[in-house]
Amino acid sequence: MSQSRKTGKSKRKGIILNHDNLRQAEDFLRLADPVLGRVIDLAGPCLLCETQNDNPFEQLCNAIIGQQLSVKAAHTIRGRVEELIGCFEPEPVLAADEEKLRACGLSRPKIRYVRALAAMVKAGELRIDDLSGLPSDDVLAELLKVPGIGRWTAEMFLIFNLKHSNVLALADAGLQRAVKKLYGPKATLEKAGKKWVPYCSVASWYLWQSLDANLFEVTS
Repeated sequence: MSQSRKTGKSKRKGIILNHDNLRQAEDFLRLADPVLGRVIDLAGPCLLCETQNDNPFEQLCNAIIGQQLSVKAAHTIRGRVEELIGCFEPEPVLAADEEKLRACGLSRPKIRYVRALAAMVKAGELRIDDLSGLPSDDVLAELLKVPGIGRWTAEMFLIFNLKHSNVLALADAGLQRAVKKLYGPKATLEKAGKKWVPYCSVASWYLWQSLDANLFEVTS
């Protein structure tokens, strides 16, 4: 039983990002952190809410498929799997022939993981459509029950699918690298992130942009 149920208190879901409050988030971060503010000015408006996949099962399958792969390789394998099964729903995933999934490029562990996810969703052990109504900690607790879904994968789901505003993936190597480039070699993501609450997800998006666009020399 969660702590909130023990005490009779309900945990707040927190801020869910949308086009309107993204602008508020950018203004907040500019004031709270001038270094990040320069990245925001250079990178332009945050695009976290520009895309939305309304199939959370598909998103989680994609996350499992893409683990430890380049974006291009993951996209290729995902396309092959979708062509094989028709759509990302639990039943087609469970019914798919393992050797045909292997031929698509899925490793045997990833096949086990996507099938475990499908089985849990089909059995109602993971009420995937209800995740959007839960606080971040509760979403993490539910997703971490699924074999093959670790904390980082669950945090990416919170940011990019559920649009939770205040997620900071402390184990993300890209975010760690960006912080040291922007704030100095002794800077840590955890310490820097204290300035970004309650918009750590938006700050993270800009840190990833700083890496993609190599904005470090301009902001120094």
